[in-house]
Amino acid sequence: MPFSSLTDPADLARACAALEAVWSEVKPAIPEREHDEQRRRIAYLVAGFAPMALDQEDLKQNVLLHLRQNTSA
Repeated sequence: MPFSSLTDPADLARACAALEAVWSEVKPAIPEREHDEQRRRIAYLVAGFAPMALDQEDLKQNVLLHLRQNTSA
């Protein structure tokens, strides 16, 4: 479970909201057959970036930046 390390309810809510925001932005560019795998990957990225994020928007932007940097490489 990607968010099992988040014990604070506010952190968990922020991570869930950031996951949905990132997913809604990147989903159209991902082939449907890869949706489950890529959503799970993004969830783990969100969980990893969550402790360093200032807020939900910062978390979203950090994950999107990471995805873009690793896609264009």
